[in-house]
Amino acid sequence: MTFIEQLTHATLLQRSLLCVGLDPEPSKFPMHLRGKPDGIFEFCAHIVDATQDLVCAFKPQIAYFAAHRAEAQLETLIAHMRKVAPAIPVILDAKRGDIGSTAEQYAIEAFERYGADAVTLSPFMGFDSIEPYVKRHGKGAFLLCRTSNPGGDDLQSQRLSSVDGQPKLFEHIARLAQGPWNRNGQLGLVVGATYPDEIARVREIAPQLPLLIPGVGAQGGDAAATLQAGLRRNGDQISGPIIVNSSRAILYASQGEDFAQAARTAAQQARTVLSI
Repeated sequence: MTFIEQLTHATLLQRSLLCVGLDPEPSKFPMHLRGKPDGIFEFCAHIVDATQDLVCAFKPQIAYFAAHRAEAQLETLIAHMRKVAPAIPVILDAKRGDIGSTAEQYAIEAFERYGADAVTLSPFMGFDSIEPYVKRHGKGAFLLCRTSNPGGDDLQSQRLSSVDGQPKLFEHIARLAQGPWNRNGQLGLVVGATYPDEIARVREIAPQLPLLIPGVGAQGGDAAATLQAGLRRNGDQISGPIIVNSSRAILYASQGEDFAQAARTAAQQARTVLSI
């Protein structure tokens, strides 16, 4: 299946729009896992096992692994996901944004080394930085569009005077992703839950694209407002998929030995709002 087919299947199978982001910070682990050589894998694997029946996707953030020289643990973790949750797509949160042969290498990293189904990208360098990923049949790519951080306004809300209608930059990115850049039909957009009005605007411009929506939970985004702004349904079918990510609120619901059960409880609470 293509990435979007996988995502649609997982969403309907699980009746869930929840994505668990895997951002492991060893200083926040339960004491019995701190300092263990494979502690990052063990922590994340327990989270995956505890939540795999509640989610439509998992999103490991590569920097949290690379910073601790744990790339091999990330490979092992994704292999574990394939074993225990084969129907759940894996989105590698890497935010790559380079061109030419370097972008080709990043695509190999995401799709061959780690075996991800989709990857997050920065589109700042234009289509050259997207092309190596959309050449991969069936693989997904989410372009940063309207991010959840306050500093996103510095660029994303600026108007483009040389483009008809003077759209804001994030609106222009959404149009490109909906149109000429979407050569393999698997592009999506990253839009932060902290800006529901902008989610609605992006959905208006790109009614069919999947939206990856971080910012629910610890960052303060409202799940109900996110659904109202971004989800489009036609009866029992979803015409505009959304993936609502929560990381810290689930991962660190407890720092005790019950961390996995606490993560499951937090994920169940999130899924109550994010069920379909």
